[in-house]
Amino acid sequence: MSWLFGSALAATMVTPERALRGREDYAYTVPATHTVLGTPLRGPWPEGTRTITLGLGCFWGAERVFWQLPGVVATSVGYQGGYTPYPTYEEVCTGLTGHAEVVQVAYDTSVVSDADVLRTFWESHDPTQGFRQGNDRGTQYRSTVYPTTPEQEVAARETLAAYQERLTRAGYGEITTEVRPAAEAGPYYYAEDYHQQYLDKNPNGYCGLGGTGVSCPRPLDA
Repeated sequence: MSWLFGSALAATMVTPERALRGREDYAYTVPATHTVLGTPLRGPWPEGTRTITLGLGCFWGAERVFWQLPGVVATSVGYQGGYTPYPTYEEVCTGLTGHAEVVQVAYDTSVVSDADVLRTFWESHDPTQGFRQGNDRGTQYRSTVYPTTPEQEVAARETLAAYQERLTRAGYGEITTEVRPAAEAGPYYYAEDYHQQYLDKNPNGYCGLGGTGVSCPRPLDA
């Protein structure tokens, strides 16, 4: 997506000292409702709903993958893992906020498991590419998993290890995905209105998402 907006192609992470200052609140209005699912974009959601934040490249296509997954209550796109408070998209594109483009996935744990959400994540992109995803280059496109529960973190590390074995057999390199608790990654900031459910609003819009073609093992398919 960077080529559409002429963003700086940051090859290294910005340090906290060099990060943009930011602001005390959003510079834009965050919508209330998911345009596809009709659910609250920011909650509250039913009891039994968990959230996890996932970065897998351009968040437009990434969000569509998850709103189509059975058991998902809501999705949104935003910025996490950086230093600048309440960044704008243009600021994130400079590489000077440290944030990744991410999708927040809220899902019903009685319908879809942590591991199934994560397997969808692994299979929907190439997690070995570092600060890029396909033609999109820069630190904002890095692969990330920011779990909100200990169970999610365990599932993230277990599925990562299992997927690494499959990728290695297929000739891929080491997974570069950043896995750390959401509390350590910092606040999740919702992206601007026009980014939310972008490919629902723009069905022929850009989507640079592409997986490896390698499946992530299920428990009985090691």
